[in-house]
Amino acid sequence: MMTREDIRELAEFQGEAADCAISFYFQPAPPSNKSHREQAILAKDLVRQALREAEKNGRNGGARADLQRILERAGEWQGNGVRAKAVFACGSRNIWRELDLPPQLAKTQLFVNRRFHLKELAVVLGGQPRLWVALVDRHRARFFDLHLDGVKEQEALLRPLPRRGRGDGFAGYDAGHAERSVNDEVLHHFKNVAELLKQGLEKGAFERLIIGCQDTHWHDLEAQVHPYVKKRMLGRFVAEVGSVTEEQVRQQGDRIVRESLAQHRHEQVREVLSQARSNGRGVTGLRRVLRSLEMGEVQVLLMADNYSAHAVECTSCGHLDAHMVRYCPVCGRSTQELEDVCDAIVPAAIRRDVELVYVKDEPELDRVGCIAALLRFRADQKKRGMAVAS
Repeated sequence: MMTREDIRELAEFQGEAADCAISFYFQPAPPSNKSHREQAILAKDLVRQALREAEKNGRNGGARADLQRILERAGEWQGNGVRAKAVFACGSRNIWRELDLPPQLAKTQLFVNRRFHLKELAVVLGGQPRLWVALVDRHRARFFDLHLDGVKEQEALLRPLPRRGRGDGFAGYDAGHAERSVNDEVLHHFKNVAELLKQGLEKGAFERLIIGCQDTHWHDLEAQVHPYVKKRMLGRFVAEVGSVTEEQVRQQGDRIVRESLAQHRHEQVREVLSQARSNGRGVTGLRRVLRSLEMGEVQVLLMADNYSAHAVECTSCGHLDAHMVRYCPVCGRSTQELEDVCDAIVPAAIRRDVELVYVKDEPELDRVGCIAALLRFRADQKKRGMAVAS
């Protein structure tokens, strides 16, 4: 499984003149016949086209071996019908990374550039947070790790059933005492569950949490859950702990994640547009977003899921500019054109721990250029505030 460190390493990569950063995304498709010829033909066509492009740029030697290996691997994947794949390769730097993905890619694609093409990977990972589902009742707790469409059950937590005598004792005293004892044991069980969830969050075992339990148990359980853990909760569903299957857990987890992320994205779009209108911690449009990203101001970067735009990049200092200028306004060196500015924006955001949010069906974002950013601070306002204070 690819870790955050692996993704950051890919984002930090920038090849020299002879280096080829190859990014291959394989989306399985139901074949119309048993030979799977459609996928084989598509993969070969993409490799041939990539080789022609590499020849134009004088990088054929560095790309050929990696592209041939990708073609062979694609032949092995054809007909799996389950998993999508991503490959990132640069033979001259001894880089080869393969990643299993949910079959949610738009299509099979191949890119050859100086950087790895990470947009599709960011879209998938942004919709697939590291998730725990905790199923809890008065006696048991089951924990499931959901990540990239996979489900793995962790070690369960079991509270032994208490032993009770036959009678209620004099005037029912023993019965009342037993009931209080049971309630204390249930409360202790819920505390243990809450502590285990807190430890899991602190260790980075999950990013988001979903809880499944009966409505009658939720109030007592909720009272024990740590506030930090509550902030990571996406939702809750009703479940019988003993009878829930892994497939049911996956379906409930996927449903709640989709609903929660859609709501979260909508709220973020509204917030950033409101902040931008009031000249607060929000900017819209490519030019302003690029400036804020370069200044280190950006906290959340929002883009339409199909966003693409031309820009230029300085060959010396790396400055990005929405104006198609021949020379860098920062250092005066020559620039080169980027067909898709996302090839530079996405790695920059990953390196700087900026949250990437891809949205669709948001007309308000479309009207301001399909790209916006929520800022940590405004450098220009900070400077004005210091000037006034002095």
